Amino acid sequence: MTESADSSILIIPTDPKPPSPGVDMADMIVPDPATRDILAIFERARSRLFGRLEDLTDAEYHWEPVSDCISIRPGDDGVFRVATLIPESSPEAPDPVTTIAWRIWHIGSLCLRGYVIHFFEDVPEFGDRHEWPGTAKEGVQALAEDWEHFISRIAALGDKRLLAPIGQGPGGWADETYLKLALHALVEVSHHGGEICLLRDLYLREGV
Repeated sequence: MTESADSSILIIPTDPKPPSPGVDMADMIVPDPATRDILAIFERARSRLFGRLEDLTDAEYHWEPVSDCISIRPGDDGVFRVATLIPESSPEAPDPVTTIAWRIWHIGSLCLRGYVIHFFEDVPEFGDRHEWPGTAKEGVQALAEDWEHFISRIAALGDKRLLAPIGQGPGGWADETYLKLALHALVEVSHHGGEICLLRDLYLREGV
């Protein structure tokens, strides 16, 4: 992340490829303060998460630390799809455990891509949202693309629209602001991103 000589202007990267630690990418100038601050926090979360996802192997991506993990699995056609959209909790049993692959799908397709579909008008053709790449490299790239789709739309709003009611979307969201949507997305990214990092740590220490 790079700041210009004018501290009121933040330069935000929009390259969908995962960033390399210590490398600055910049091609968008954001003068509005609220938008600038939101994008700065998202960029910090993104750089940390994608930094931890570097060199993710297929074995880690699909690792099931317990026997009843929820993941993405290939169908008869060879296409990987998410097995369970939202794991349900039960007072009689521990919460289900999900794989890194499922969590990456959840952040990318269910959350960030879903927000673009439901809350913005210029929606590209995304295809089947239950489908997800079966390899770690392609899964991380798909996450990066969904991240860029969402954050570029937040960046384009400007503070006035960011702080105004969305005007569309399910479940009462039409009356909420894009700022609240962005903060909600940040919670999802941070929550599941932290879980992904923990799973990587556990995988690397399996059997130690």
